[in-house]
Amino acid sequence: MVEMKVDASELKGDLMGKLADFLKDKTGGDVSNDGKVVVVKGEGAALSKKYVRITVKKFLHKQELSETFKVIGDAEALKIKERKLYEEED
Repeated sequence: MVEMKVDASELKGDLMGKLADFLKDKTGGDVSNDGKVVVVKGEGAALSKKYVRITVKKFLHKQELSETFKVIGDAEALKIKERKLYEEED
């Protein structure tokens, strides 16, 4: 059984629950929401790191948050981080 963790500690409000539901629909795996981390467990190609990363990106785009947040992968988990926006200087 494969286990993928998504650290979504920077998401606010009820977005954690929506992310968990979205991942459950798309991957078909067992999804649990442990506070700031969403854990997806299951088997097969639907739980590859690349697929889960793309699915999280789709979720951010669907929620119109792709301009504000980005998905970063490390050895253990995927992390949703806020983008640093630089203002243009005149």
